[in-house]
Amino acid sequence: MPRTVIHTDNAPAAIGTYSQAIQVGDTVYLSGQIPLDPQKMELVEGFENQAVQVFENLKAVCEAAGGSLQDLVKLNIFLIDLGNFATVNEVMSRYFEQPYPARAAIGVAALPKGAQVEMDGILVLG
Repeated sequence: MPRTVIHTDNAPAAIGTYSQAIQVGDTVYLSGQIPLDPQKMELVEGFENQAVQVFENLKAVCEAAGGSLQDLVKLNIFLIDLGNFATVNEVMSRYFEQPYPARAAIGVAALPKGAQVEMDGILVLG
């Protein structure tokens, strides 16, 4: 099955050997997004702002693929401090309606560029 590279200037440019997302059929695999401002390519400050920026980045990639956050069926959240889990839930409630995507929240030791949160996901179009 052919693969389509998804790219948008409304999300941070890939800073390595990966694509923002890859579409295979109706399924789009989103790479991890950290809270980089796509114009400045710098981390935003503060945990809540970082969570918002990650959702905005994911939203931009979903839209570039022809979908929306509501089309996410799986979301993985990586946190350097699981104490921020309640804040992630609150911020997530601003972006999603039921049915919510399946989700995992994982505590990690570190993330790229010193980010406090990273998320990736799987989108199904149509």
